[in-house]
Amino acid sequence: MCEKAKAIAKELNYRPNPFAMGLRKNAPKIIGVIVPDIVTHFYSSILSGIEDTAVAAGYFVIITTSHESFEDEKRNIENLTNMRVEGIILCLSQETTDYNHLLKLKELNVPLVLFDRVCLPQLFSSVIADEAGSAQMATRHLLENGSKRIGFIGGANYLEIVSKRKHGYLEALREAKIPIEKELVVCRKIDYEEGKRSTEILLSSPNPPDAILAMNDQLAFAAMDVIRSRGLRIPQDIAIVGYADPQHANYVTPKLTTMSHQTHLMGKTACRLLIAKIKGNNEVQQIIVSTLLQVRDSSRK
Repeated sequence: MCEKAKAIAKELNYRPNPFAMGLRKNAPKIIGVIVPDIVTHFYSSILSGIEDTAVAAGYFVIITTSHESFEDEKRNIENLTNMRVEGIILCLSQETTDYNHLLKLKELNVPLVLFDRVCLPQLFSSVIADEAGSAQMATRHLLENGSKRIGFIGGANYLEIVSKRKHGYLEALREAKIPIEKELVVCRKIDYEEGKRSTEILLSSPNPPDAILAMNDQLAFAAMDVIRSRGLRIPQDIAIVGYADPQHANYVTPKLTTMSHQTHLMGKTACRLLIAKIKGNNEVQQIIVSTLLQVRDSSRK
């Protein structure tokens, strides 16, 4: 009967399922990763750090994208869980405000590590950049280079990364004894078109800013587009600081001053945390990776 089954399998060009084989051997050695997208340098560099560390430790990485969708994020987690991955590394989508799908992972004893956009720090380990400190440093830099009215454009306020960067921006203003004006803060969605709308709102106000801190690269490039479309000069009329990788920051004109993440290190750190959890370390850790201010042409008056 065994020979007959083999003959049929050969005739049908059957190939064994590696995941099923891994389950049978009880050693799948697979890690799942969920990111909002894989187009930006930010996520691709983090994924590179994750994969380098995973491969060195003998793990295979499956990468999925949520496309900033809560439903896609939930579906990816369900699919990865059904594949019996040994653990998951996740960056939350912009839509995610309900964390029941993550609590279910806790119930199933599936190790989870979050990065960049995180939640439930008492339950899950995470790797983040120094969000408040980086925004405070960026705002100080603008003030030290002659800017006096600094606008802030960001994403949805319920995202911890937005609230922390906004907090750092406000702290720098308080530190300089500059009155806080609510109309200079526009938080909509982390999206290029929304970034343009946010910038239009700031520049259309009766007393527009002379500088803008944009909390990610999409928003920074959108702001630059709107500023130029109005015939204004960067940085003479409006200075700008963003968060972007060095490659893209150098390709725009003028070259963009940025708070730069150590993205590859963030990925490596997240993967190390996950592997430690897979091996039985139940300690919940919050790792903060420092950011670097890279001064270019867009911020010096």
